[in-house]
Amino acid sequence: MDEAKRIKNLPPYIFARIDKKIAEERAKGVDVISLGMGDPDLPTPNHIIERLNQAARKPANHRYPAPFAGTLEFRQAVADWYKGRFRVDLDAKTEVLALIGTKEGIAHINFCYIDPGDYALIPDPGYPVYASSVLLAGGIPYKMPLREENGFLPDLEAIPEEIARKAKLMFINYPNNPTGAVAEADFYRKVIAFAQTYDILVCHDAPYSEIAFDGYKPLSFLEFPGAKEVGVEFHSMSKTFNMTGWRIGWVAGNERAVEALARIKSNIDSGVFQAIQEASIEGLRGSMAFVRDHCKIYQERRDIVVDTLNSMGWQLEKPKAAIYIWPRVPKGYTSESFAALVIEKSGVVVTAGNAYGEYGEGYFRISLTIGTERLREALARIKENVGKMEF
Repeated sequence: MDEAKRIKNLPPYIFARIDKKIAEERAKGVDVISLGMGDPDLPTPNHIIERLNQAARKPANHRYPAPFAGTLEFRQAVADWYKGRFRVDLDAKTEVLALIGTKEGIAHINFCYIDPGDYALIPDPGYPVYASSVLLAGGIPYKMPLREENGFLPDLEAIPEEIARKAKLMFINYPNNPTGAVAEADFYRKVIAFAQTYDILVCHDAPYSEIAFDGYKPLSFLEFPGAKEVGVEFHSMSKTFNMTGWRIGWVAGNERAVEALARIKSNIDSGVFQAIQEASIEGLRGSMAFVRDHCKIYQERRDIVVDTLNSMGWQLEKPKAAIYIWPRVPKGYTSESFAALVIEKSGVVVTAGNAYGEYGEGYFRISLTIGTERLREALARIKENVGKMEF
């Protein structure tokens, strides 16, 4: 049986390759420490777990979720959270849609807007699902390079006029994965003006908005005038509430885009388990004090990584947000050859930057989602076995 062309053109998912490499090294007896995946190691807060336990015992929650778009109570909790956090007004009935995690929603929105041959503007380096989902929809991903000298923001003026006019979607993501970069108000205003000029739907992926350091407060794309006219924002319970495995998120913003995605999803899935929606309501409406505590832990880990690498020859600045460090590879290495050196010499997994796209070459990513003492051990191994580097 011959596979469809869309599958043949699809690269293997980066973390599947990392899992395979870890298994190979562990089979050799290596005590592998993985700094690869951005999967929070901190526990889901107890009050959310308790609400899930209660909700899971309700027989009514064992049936298909109703409505499939998410209960109105969940969508209202999302709207209320946006109002309190960002001063953004959302109509819970028409401008919020529950998702089975934002990855699912990001993938499916392409099927709402991309016909074969259409363009989508994709950040590079970027979360792999942006490009792969465009390919699955039959579209053409146009890379927007995220360069260090530009603060890892796309240069909208560098996009050719003919591409901008053909583009249907633009994906952006701040605080950014994998670079840890942040975006300020001027950038979002430029994006909105660009989208208005070229009739493009902006899709802002914002799962790291609550993980920030040194008093910094990330912004929402939806805060700015005109944003809801040209775009949507994807968010989730995954990173803020340490609920990656629970698979619940949302899209909010432009009413027509939310409705279009709801139509696609109604033909593909049956919604999010209602007990998980109830638990998420508890999280969105409950105390957020734990978020401050978790950010302190991530900040300590950020400092451990940056200070250790700087003692080895790097000259890194400390990122303001997200859970990643994005250093350049040393002189004489590619992204993949340096990642291979680190695991072979120290038994530590870092992610090669080119896994996130062409413009990720020359970098590697370290995730802060591992216990602090285990992280110290990983950095000590790298320092001892890899040593001082040249740049």
